[in-house]
Amino acid sequence: MEKKSSGLLLYRRRHGALEVFLVHPGGPIWANRDMGSWSIPKGEFGPDEDPLAAAKREFEEETGFKAEGRFTALTPVRQRNNKLVYAWAVEGDCDAAAARSNTFPLEWPPHSGITREFPEIDRAAWFSMAEAREKIFDGQIGLLDEIEKVLSSDSDTVH
Repeated sequence: MEKKSSGLLLYRRRHGALEVFLVHPGGPIWANRDMGSWSIPKGEFGPDEDPLAAAKREFEEETGFKAEGRFTALTPVRQRNNKLVYAWAVEGDCDAAAARSNTFPLEWPPHSGITREFPEIDRAAWFSMAEAREKIFDGQIGLLDEIEKVLSSDSDTVH
């Protein structure tokens, strides 16, 4: 079965410039990685789950914030791991420093028999589009391209 995730691309306008909200994966594997390691808040969903409902749930679980507003579907993108990512853009704002994530268990160090809890995301931040292009996973750059196109071509499309 194909792995699928869904998530939200939260955006805002600051001083006439577009900014997007991205999260950094938690856990020891990602601890020292930065460029190309950030993502939209997202998570996997099952075959009987509505992808937009899953995106909203994952956003709240990973950040502690509830996203509200008008959700605009973006074209799904495929990541290097072959996972298909469905995403919706929504305008909003939040205090990235106040983001609080749920946790997941992981045996760490590997083969130690010790299971520890790690946050799904260890930090969140707002980025300009230029910064976001450097920070986000390569497979999600298409989401940034599309939100720029949607917002520049028809400012009434997304509110």
